[in-house]
Amino acid sequence: MIAADRPGRRSPSSRLLVVDARGEIVHARRAALVDFLRPGDLVVANDAATLPASLTGRHVPSGRTIEVRLAGRDSLSPEGVCRFSAVVFGEGDYHLRTEDRPPPPPLEAGDRIELGPLRATVECRLGHPRLLALRFDGSADGVWAGLARHGRPIQYAHVPEPLALWDVWTAVAGPPAAFEAPSAGFALDWGALAAMRARGVAFATVTHAAGLSSTGDGELDRRLPFDEPYRIPPATAGAVGRVRERRGRIVAVGTTVVRALESAALGGRVRAGEGMATLRIGPATALRVVDAVLTGVHEPGTSHHELLRAFVDDATLRRVDTELMGRGYRAHEFGDSVLIERSRAAEADSTDATRTFDRGRLVAIREPSGNRIEDRPSSWLREFATAPPRQP
Repeated sequence: MIAADRPGRRSPSSRLLVVDARGEIVHARRAALVDFLRPGDLVVANDAATLPASLTGRHVPSGRTIEVRLAGRDSLSPEGVCRFSAVVFGEGDYHLRTEDRPPPPPLEAGDRIELGPLRATVECRLGHPRLLALRFDGSADGVWAGLARHGRPIQYAHVPEPLALWDVWTAVAGPPAAFEAPSAGFALDWGALAAMRARGVAFATVTHAAGLSSTGDGELDRRLPFDEPYRIPPATAGAVGRVRERRGRIVAVGTTVVRALESAALGGRVRAGEGMATLRIGPATALRVVDAVLTGVHEPGTSHHELLRAFVDDATLRRVDTELMGRGYRAHEFGDSVLIERSRAAEADSTDATRTFDRGRLVAIREPSGNRIEDRPSSWLREFATAPPRQP
């Protein structure tokens, strides 16, 4: 897949692949996202602002340069920033891919680390030489100030220019909580939210501490996603309940929202408040809340891609991957988008066809063989998007 190499939100060139509940695939402009939402839907986004979670400094016992990437914390409390889990790298910078970075010096409990104005102690290793529990010296206010002065957003080798903090904040960013950007939210802006409201689509947020997408270490990556704290506002929990009673769809913007809502669900009911997302969502997961997910383009084998197997079967996901690869969709944080509806029993007249759109107008429908079936006007798109929810 092609890696998106520059930050961007609602670029006119951004694309959207849509998979409906019958497994049919549609290609569209991402700007046409609202056309695939229905009156009565509830769109839920992650409002976590991205922390400057990359800190360079010195391992005091060895004197060697290291990079610390903050990776987790126990809660979203502003006072709870003196302790983090972190992944540590050796010398080098973001121009090297994470998998090519050298390991850090051996790190042991009690080792001191200097990170600009911040000082930290290694409390313990967390089952891997590069995954540590760190305790920062001083008060929470001092840690926040040190992060703001010395920290940088996590950088990516496929992005040639250094990322600024505002490059990794979505339009709805609020509480500083995410370690990497909840990047599915880059598909939204205030114009999109206004269009949703005009269409009768409700909008709500959760706060979820989106974690690292990759550590560069195969063993550690197999443990992703790490446990992540979240907060469900009472208004969001209430909105989810009302929409489900009306049999509308819950559309999660990002895999973090799926984790938060499904973790907060008890018997299908989402509870307001704080919690810890410990679920590893995959093909064996019975989704209780979320009906569709808007996400980025993820490579097979990643934890994000594995989560999509809870929405569609493997055969459908392979078709999706083939379409994404064959049509040059851009992957990673600043890439294109995918909207996947949770699969239901196929209708008798369903077809395994690929539809192509340009500026919201249907250009063609093609069978898997590539044969052109027919052209239809954009009014068909409206009928498709406003159809009542299918019953399981």
